[in-house]
Amino acid sequence: MSRPALADLPEPVRARVVALTADVLPDVPKPPAPVRRVATFAPARRAKLGGTAIAEALADDDFRSHVGTQVAARAGAATDPAGEAAQAWLTRPEGWEDAVAEAVRRVAAQPDPAGDRAEREVERLRQRLADAEQSVRELKAAHRAQLDEMKGENTTLRRKLGDTRVSEREARAAAEEAAAAQAKAESAADERCAALEKENRRLRAQLERVESEVAQGRRDARSERDEATLRARVLLETVIDAANGLQRELALPQVSGSPGDRVQADIAESGQRVPSQAALEQYLAMPRARLVVDGYNVSKAAWPTSPLEAQRIRLMQALAPLVARTGAETTVVFDAADTDHRPPVNAPRGVRVLFSPRGVIADDVIRDLVAAEPEGRVVVVVTADQAVARDVTRGGARVVPPEALLDLVTRS
Repeated sequence: MSRPALADLPEPVRARVVALTADVLPDVPKPPAPVRRVATFAPARRAKLGGTAIAEALADDDFRSHVGTQVAARAGAATDPAGEAAQAWLTRPEGWEDAVAEAVRRVAAQPDPAGDRAEREVERLRQRLADAEQSVRELKAAHRAQLDEMKGENTTLRRKLGDTRVSEREARAAAEEAAAAQAKAESAADERCAALEKENRRLRAQLERVESEVAQGRRDARSERDEATLRARVLLETVIDAANGLQRELALPQVSGSPGDRVQADIAESGQRVPSQAALEQYLAMPRARLVVDGYNVSKAAWPTSPLEAQRIRLMQALAPLVARTGAETTVVFDAADTDHRPPVNAPRGVRVLFSPRGVIADDVIRDLVAAEPEGRVVVVVTADQAVARDVTRGGARVVPPEALLDLVTRS
């Protein structure tokens, strides 16, 4: 007996073969490309949407063999002839040809319910046809009524169209009159603009003329001012040359020192007259006064029990209002000869903080600062160190004890 192909099987058997294949398709290894996408469908849609591709793929014996293996492993014994034939065709057990033929014969011997279904379907379609004809008749009647209504509306619209055309002609005539009036107004506006432009040009020329006269006046005034300045400078240079000539003629020596040097020397030597806080404030009120503070010498006199960091902070806070009030250029020198550590100090505006270099004491830095100042500038040094006081006094500086500074910043 020849092996029956899928196309040779009755329709119910082919449908069962496709349904069984669709059930096990996701488990079949390496399915052909046309059915690989079908395997991703939902189970209920595989046979419906991919039936044709499944039927064509079953022509491949390898694919059919894999499907048969999965069907044999998963499906139970069929209870109807079509299922038996489909399982036998897929799994191919011993004597499957005879089993398929017997199942196909039993399928053919079964009464065909399709005929009854067809008759019922025909009757249902006839009823639907009658209903559709009735609906068509009703739609025709409705369309006829709608047509009559539209004809009435058309007559009304024609009448309104005539009225609208009359109104349009009247509106067009009114628009033409408005356009003529607008053209006349625009012509008058153009004439007015031309007159204004002419007046504007006249005023602009007048403005340019006035600006030219003002610029000429400014140049004349500047020239007169330059001449007056030149005359004043010539006179000043003449006076200076005359003074220089008089100095050379009289062989006057160069003036050094100041009237207060002797008083300062007496104070430095005797120690009896100590500048007060009033004297310090007077010093700092002088033009471009310079204040140099021996940092630890002052802070240890004021806060001897506080740590050095606290002393620096309190000294900066005390100096801030004094420097802000007097505007004196202020430098605070802290001794750091024995360490390389230079802690940060939050100095107020106008105050500069210096740490002496390693191996150099703060006293020497203060002496260098005083020596660097020009002769005649007011330099005030706040220190209690007598050696520093003597040296900076010889350099022209005023020495103030820490108590005077502390009293002044405490009072302020």
